[in-house]
Amino acid sequence: MMNAYNDTYLDDAMCNLGDMFDYAIYDLGIDGDEFLISFIETGIARQFEIGNPKYITGMSGVELVDTVLLKQGKDIQAIKPRNKNFDEAEYWTGWALAYFQWKSSLRFVDIFNRGLTIEKILSLYDGLHDEDVEEFVKEANKIISQKRRDKTTNLAKIRKARGMSQRQLSNESEVTYRMIQLYEQRQNDINKASVATILNLAKALACDVEDILER
Repeated sequence: MMNAYNDTYLDDAMCNLGDMFDYAIYDLGIDGDEFLISFIETGIARQFEIGNPKYITGMSGVELVDTVLLKQGKDIQAIKPRNKNFDEAEYWTGWALAYFQWKSSLRFVDIFNRGLTIEKILSLYDGLHDEDVEEFVKEANKIISQKRRDKTTNLAKIRKARGMSQRQLSNESEVTYRMIQLYEQRQNDINKASVATILNLAKALACDVEDILER
């Protein structure tokens, strides 16, 4: 699996995301998941995902928080960050999340939507913060895998939103009815489908190819 960006930037990314969440949650009193959603919606998360040095190495955690707040039209809080030992739960949460995002190449929004919330990561702190970060990765993957198994596939969601039956989608896309069933039941991995199959399904559903893939 390809990492999200060059590992040259990884240490800075982990430290800065750790500082960001520590400042937002502890110093400013913002709910962690509320801030993560803001981080995503303002587009700053995307800059981390693509490894933009301006954001992952060029800004401190406080500056990242300020940037998110400004993009939301909110006032910057002139509050000095606490002196910390860099092993506090809020810091570790951002630090570990940055590593997992880099390692998995998943978008922050997909990580959040699959159940790896800030609240969940904070709950893992006591048991994992003294362990190697790879132990956190294992636990994070378990959480995401379980959520994925429980979740309706993107293909099924979009098909239903279009008001189409599996049979209708089969006729429109020229993908067999049985194959569509297998994709929606997760018995076949749609991410491993042929390019032609994915293109035909996306065309029939009038959506982008990325929309029906599972991330």
